[in-house]
Amino acid sequence: MGLLSNRVERSSLKPGDHIYSWRAAYIYAHHGIYVGDDKVIHFTRRGQEVGTGTVLDLLLVSSGPTRSQAPCPTCIPSEECHGVIISCLNCFLACGILYRFEYDVNPALFLAKARGGTCTLAVSDSDDVVIHRAKHLLDNGFGCYNVFKNNCEDFAIYCKTGLLVLDQNTMGRSGQAISIIGGPLAAILSTPLRLVTTNVYGMAATAIGAYCASRYSADIGMRRDVIKVSVEDLTRRLATSMFLVAEPSMLPLPSAAN
Repeated sequence: MGLLSNRVERSSLKPGDHIYSWRAAYIYAHHGIYVGDDKVIHFTRRGQEVGTGTVLDLLLVSSGPTRSQAPCPTCIPSEECHGVIISCLNCFLACGILYRFEYDVNPALFLAKARGGTCTLAVSDSDDVVIHRAKHLLDNGFGCYNVFKNNCEDFAIYCKTGLLVLDQNTMGRSGQAISIIGGPLAAILSTPLRLVTTNVYGMAATAIGAYCASRYSADIGMRRDVIKVSVEDLTRRLATSMFLVAEPSMLPLPSAAN
């Protein structure tokens, strides 16, 4: 791995690695935890890699991999509908390139990687703990999929760190989601400069600075609104509805009053 790319060879993978693969046009990357024996545990929107439940899904789904009509001989379809599934490495990559997510990077390297969703300042736990979390969530689920607050990258980062965001109304752990929000935010913050300068380079520098600052402060390794939660406690909270366990459209409607 280097400054510009986290690309790795399959032979270098070890159980507990957080891996990802970019989809068409680099619109998004799909993340998961490699658990050995060419298997990856990853979080989906009821089997679909990414989704919002809106018209935006037309773009996201079209950028996703084209699946073969023939079933994979090594992947067993999950009978659960909670979204956490296990796939072979080939199906996870879907003909894409293999990358490994980096942990405990220094601030300079973090900011040098302009695109979010490739590294974090947070420290990873040991590989056996990471695998335990991933396998436990495979059996028990990871709550409600949300492209901005609880997506495949959030799942992998939780497995690696055990960190959860306290306020469910704020942005999750995903660097990809933070980058999506950070770009427009940087443009908004740099707009007032137009009132005091016409220097396009000055405005560009301010926008870049605002974008980098938003990514740095929102990284899971820098945030103060996170806590360490054991995977058993997490799934217990999910089971008792302390966190959403299904998308709003999937929740049962309240019965009408008599």
